Amino acid sequence: MSTLEINVGDLRVRAVEFTANELVVALVDGRRIATPLAWYPRLQRASAVERANYEIMPMGVHWPDIDEDLSVAGMLQGRRAR
Repeated sequence: MSTLEINVGDLRVRAVEFTANELVVALVDGRRIATPLAWYPRLQRASAVERANYEIMPMGVHWPDIDEDLSVAGMLQGRRAR
């Protein structure tokens, strides 16, 4: 049995934005990942000011005001926040 290995490229975050229903993460290589905001209840309940206060981490994003951490790999795998 063999394992399929996929090169996912550069997963560093460049910017974060929100639409009415989505979290959109822009990567440094030009890709954009859009996931349903409903997957992240703390972000969905957060104010615009709390959402705008984020820190770009080596492989994801941290929102200190609401103590939420999301990895780019998790978003690509379709993982919802717990």
